[in-house]
Amino acid sequence: MARIAGVNIPTQKRVVIALQYIHGIGPNYAQKICATVGIPAERRVSQLTDAEVLQIREAIDRDYIVEGDLRREVSQNIKRLMDLGCYRGLRHRKGLPVRGQRTHTNARTRKGPAKAIAGKKKA
Repeated sequence: MARIAGVNIPTQKRVVIALQYIHGIGPNYAQKICATVGIPAERRVSQLTDAEVLQIREAIDRDYIVEGDLRREVSQNIKRLMDLGCYRGLRHRKGLPVRGQRTHTNARTRKGPAKAIAGKKKA
């Protein structure tokens, strides 16, 4: 099993797909990494040599922010917004949608499960 950026990469998948298991690498970045290293798209991780794995690892370390560093940077950005007290920071603080979505209905992912409100009882 190849280990890149602190993540165990699945061996039976194609390299382009397997690289996406790393936080911060999506389809585009995975294809760009394979192109820079010179690995064909249909190659499987189990078919890679140690030198090719090392090249992939170096390319990711050199060009991309991934895994722990990326998570830390994102959380610091959110914390900065909250400390500033700007609108987006307040929405993060209250646990509400940040990007202008409606909250009258929906927004259950951010707000959590619906709280029942006691209705009027019929006599």
